[in-house]
Amino acid sequence: MARICAITGKRPTTGSIIHRKGQSKKSGGIGTHVTKTTKRKFRPNLQRIKVRLPSGQVKRLWVSVKAIKAGLVEKA
Repeated sequence: MARICAITGKRPTTGSIIHRKGQSKKSGGIGTHVTKTTKRKFRPNLQRIKVRLPSGQVKRLWVSVKAIKAGLVEKA
């Protein structure tokens, strides 16, 4: 299943998990240092709901919660 919103086109984006070690300067240390970075994914909050299309047809689609809250889709 492709994790893409049928209305807004939202899709997973990539980012990093940043591991830091050491005591912060504010706490009296010499500062934190980055020891490792790993790839991660930010996935959109998708829900599979029944949507009424403009043609009057009812179809199940993957839709982001942001699109549902904004009223971009008409639930069936």
